[in-house]
Amino acid sequence: MSVELWLIRHGETEWSASGRHTGRTDIPLNAAGEEQAVELGKRLAGRRFAAVLCSPLGRARETCRLAGYGDAASPTDDLREWDYGECEGRTTAELRARDPGWSVWTRRLLGGETLEAVGRRADRVIERAAAVGGDVALFAHAHVLRILTARWLALPPDAGRLFALGTASISVLSHERENRVIERWNLTA
Repeated sequence: MSVELWLIRHGETEWSASGRHTGRTDIPLNAAGEEQAVELGKRLAGRRFAAVLCSPLGRARETCRLAGYGDAASPTDDLREWDYGECEGRTTAELRARDPGWSVWTRRLLGGETLEAVGRRADRVIERAAAVGGDVALFAHAHVLRILTARWLALPPDAGRLFALGTASISVLSHERENRVIERWNLTA
């Protein structure tokens, strides 16, 4: 049986709207994000999943709930967003003012989590989802889902930089014969 992973990024927050790196700070959805989450539920149209895994952070849990999957969701720390350490709450522009050329993908995050550690968490989610025996919904965050996509495709974690992911988006990872593929990507309302 070919499993599909449905990647569902949480709705908008004040920090995501302003481009701030939002890792472990538990910023709630803003009004637009709540509307986006309800719209996600309409786009998913009550689709049934063998499992629903969710980041334990409020913005992902609330998106999951408003989309209609809160009762089915199992929280997992492996879907938490990347711990950005000292970069938490800052924009790329602010960080580049101090360090020209700065990128979350290429610089060590002081006090934060390594890219490789996030990649290992993504591998565990993939392994867990593959064992379910059916399609799995993953409600989480941009960077962790981008890294998970890279790992699904057997790419290194930093290849996540190649996959843009908007708020309240749906993406589907699947198979074409024996190959893991991206079936749909970054579908937004």
